[in-house]
Amino acid sequence: MAKKKKLAAKVKTKAAPKPKSAAKETGFAAVASHSITPFLMYNANPEEAAKFYVSIFKKSRILTANSMQADFILNGQRFFSYNGGPGFSFNWGVSLMITVETQKEVDYYWNALLAGGGKESMCGWLQDKFGLWWQVTPKILMQLTLHKDRAKAERAKEAMMKMQKIDIAELKAAADSK
Repeated sequence: MAKKKKLAAKVKTKAAPKPKSAAKETGFAAVASHSITPFLMYNANPEEAAKFYVSIFKKSRILTANSMQADFILNGQRFFSYNGGPGFSFNWGVSLMITVETQKEVDYYWNALLAGGGKESMCGWLQDKFGLWWQVTPKILMQLTLHKDRAKAERAKEAMMKMQKIDIAELKAAADSK
């Protein structure tokens, strides 16, 4: 019995190993140089598209561009684009959402992105002349459609569903009606 106690005293229990994160296993943990860059495949000239977008958004610039590819920044977000030919087109399953505060901003982005042949759609969505889908979304729209008063939220959603370009005053009036 004394031998068993001595043996037990010598055996040290090890703490369970800490689980490794997937990021550490792949070697990408805390590496600031990795980012997500949208890659847009057009059936159009990416240089023309980049010039169009940079003319609309402040804090934007073209890094490199030609008729086959473009690398540009819109409001601090980097994009890369390529002319993939007629086999490539966008759909509204993936869109770029512009969050704005005022009706003046809604109107500005809506009109600018439609210029030259874009198409209006429903609920604040539009397709620009290069085929890319956008949502021009006032913050109040999200606040109202997610409101804790579910009846108010539903009225806001119903109003939005009838709109193409979002009208903030109309949206608020619908949400506040009883």
